[in-house]
Amino acid sequence: MKRKPIGDSCCRPGGFGGCKVESLVTVDDRGQMVLPKDLRDKAGIRGGDKLAVIGWERGGKVCCLSLIKAEELSEMVKGVLGPLMGDLVQRT
Repeated sequence: MKRKPIGDSCCRPGGFGGCKVESLVTVDDRGQMVLPKDLRDKAGIRGGDKLAVIGWERGGKVCCLSLIKAEELSEMVKGVLGPLMGDLVQRT
């Protein structure tokens, strides 16, 4: 699988320019929900994929949830921490 440069990620910090409501889902009594097939296809989500749930709080209450593929989150973290770690190594 070809890796995308971190700059090409739609999930990079501040990269929410194309944000829109994709669909509405219902949470059942067990807390489960189904992502519609067309959305899974569009996002490249397949069975067994890991998704990170990111929450934003306002006034002590979670007001917004976002799903990010775990591999994308990992690349974002590497993109931010990698240069920092390089700077630290060069300083020692």
